[in-house]
Amino acid sequence: MDAKKFLPLAFLAALPLLSFGQSDTAQVKVWTLEDCIRYAREKNLNVQSAQVNLFSAESDIKQASAARLPGLSASISQGLTHARRDIESNENAYAYSANAQLSASMTLYNGGRLNNTLTQKKTEAQARAYDVARTRNDIEISVTQAYLQVLYARESVGINQKTVESSLSQVELSKELYEAGSIALSDYAQMQSQYASDKYQLVAAQNTLDKSILDLKQLLELEAGYDFRLDFPEISDEQVSEPIPSSLSVYNSALQSMPEVKSAQLGIESAKLGEKIAKASGIPSLSLSAGIGTGYATTSSDAFARQLDRSLSENVGLSLSIPIFNNRNTRTAVEKARLQSVSADLSLQSVKKDLLSTVESLWQDAVSAQSRYQAASEQLRSAQISYDLVNQQFAEGMKNTVELLQEKNNYLSAQMEAVQAKYQAVLSIKLLNFYQNKPITL
Repeated sequence: MDAKKFLPLAFLAALPLLSFGQSDTAQVKVWTLEDCIRYAREKNLNVQSAQVNLFSAESDIKQASAARLPGLSASISQGLTHARRDIESNENAYAYSANAQLSASMTLYNGGRLNNTLTQKKTEAQARAYDVARTRNDIEISVTQAYLQVLYARESVGINQKTVESSLSQVELSKELYEAGSIALSDYAQMQSQYASDKYQLVAAQNTLDKSILDLKQLLELEAGYDFRLDFPEISDEQVSEPIPSSLSVYNSALQSMPEVKSAQLGIESAKLGEKIAKASGIPSLSLSAGIGTGYATTSSDAFARQLDRSLSENVGLSLSIPIFNNRNTRTAVEKARLQSVSADLSLQSVKKDLLSTVESLWQDAVSAQSRYQAASEQLRSAQISYDLVNQQFAEGMKNTVELLQEKNNYLSAQMEAVQAKYQAVLSIKLLNFYQNKPITL
């Protein structure tokens, strides 16, 4: 076959294969920060464990509600009795009997114990719901930190990659200068050593990036072997220089919106209800009971139906229980309930204190990082100009190897400092916004 005809045909035949490969590639999910947060808030095991606690609390509500309803029970008993020998036949005599009873009881008054218990269980369920929200917030913060760590590590790899490329060019230039007799062998060897060191730093940076991606994947609890690919958005200077809200405004917003605060407040309400429940143990209680029963026995000559009718009995009664002395159980329960209220109040104060500490630290980190980034950016511009100048002078034989490498290291250090300050500022600002009940986005 003519080669000119064969090539177009081969290309057309390969199109389906190319399309298939593109389709497979298109199916691979690329995770954004928002995707990671959304997935972790629903699938994280700690979140699921908190949801189990919520479901358990909801079951307690059903139990406390049902406790106010009448209790109903039924019982059936049967018996076989060995009687004396029959005088006429001299045979053993047996008597069979059966009884059935249906009874009901209901608490009419017990000092509000049942109602307060139901209210307490509802309060605790609301607290567990806020615990779920708090757990989701915790995982969202962790995912954000891990994701930005990946972005930082990736940018560090880029810086080190450019450094290696620059080192390679300098090694090649040094070789030419050495062969021309412009520099000594020691200078050329020093450039080679620096090139090897830069390659090592690149490998270390790549390993750090791989480890950061793995940490994020494990935080999301993705299955082994999952092809985890991330979106790498560019962080603009506007994001780094975003206005920082005052720590007081962030703290006040957090007090109104953060679930850990609401959960602690509900803990105080639950403890107060616990005091009322404990006090109810020392109050008289009134209960109503009713029952109906009948029976049958072979010793009676009456027919079965007649026996059931004649044996039918009904009862109804009121029971008043007055606690007089119960070995100090009630007083001890009340004292412990009051201490629980004190503990709940201390827990709320501790939550508020920790929240204030977190907000103030984030605010300080954001202010510090923005200042560092501004200073590092200026330093980076100066270091780059100086490095470019010395690099040119080295090529012209006006600067030695030591001076070149010193400027190069200064330039690299300025780059890394600027990158570190950039991501620290972005993280702190995003978390401050988060404590103002704003979503985290990039």
